Amino acid sequence: MIVPYSGDDEAETAKKTVMSIRLLGLRTVIYPAPDLEAVKTWWSKFLGVAPYFDEPFYVGFNAGGYELGLLPDADPAAGALTYWGVDDVAEAVAAALQAGALEHNAATDVGDGIITATVTTPSGSIVGFIFNPHFELPIIAG
Repeated sequence: MIVPYSGDDEAETAKKTVMSIRLLGLRTVIYPAPDLEAVKTWWSKFLGVAPYFDEPFYVGFNAGGYELGLLPDADPAAGALTYWGVDDVAEAVAAALQAGALEHNAATDVGDGIITATVTTPSGSIVGFIFNPHFELPIIAG
């Protein structure tokens, strides 16, 4: 929940806004892939692994324990989309909207209990939120 302090100056109020949404860390990056087969081949060669999920509407790789997705209907002009892990996508979107963002893509269950949404910040950046009940932080040996 966003709790703005009262004040006349909008910029000062924004600086004092308290955010209680907890971002759990980056989870996913999705690249536009208008030529899905060519892009999939390149990433497979580059990563040295085949995708774990391979459908005409989406291709997913496990890259270091994180999702690297290819989306054939994404707009290349918009660039890659990154998704922050959250416990509640609807709550994260509501907090972002209250802070001045605009809805880009509404919260959607994309399958298997995974929920995503995107917002556009006042500066024009697209920010994604994801709840993935199957995600586990990768263990890094060191």
